[in-house]
Amino acid sequence: QVHLVESGGGLVQPGGSLRLSCETSGTIFERNDMSWHRQAPGQERVVVAGIPADGGAHYAEPVNGRFTISRDNAKDTVYLHMNDLKPGDTAVYYCTAAEPQGRLGVLDYWGQGTQVTVSS
Repeated sequence: QVHLVESGGGLVQPGGSLRLSCETSGTIFERNDMSWHRQAPGQERVVVAGIPADGGAHYAEPVNGRFTISRDNAKDTVYLHMNDLKPGDTAVYYCTAAEPQGRLGVLDYWGQGTQVTVSS
């Protein structure tokens, strides 16, 4: 059974930093494309950053230059380093894993989410 467990969320002042972690189990982590999404109150869930199995990170425009996604295949963990946080970054952040299924495509798994609140 696949599990994704996020941690590292919390309350931070504008301009501050946080590092989110997502530890996975029950899957071959190094084969998975990993990503972070977020959902603000009353808004749709949107992708924030992604890092494929073979590297090459990509970012949504609102966070480009401020957030960095990375992965440690030895620890089955993906990270999201968030700098210069703004009130608009307030949301629940979700880790996702896209597990390849051969000819069947991919199977997506989601974590339970971690709250990030940016406020003075």
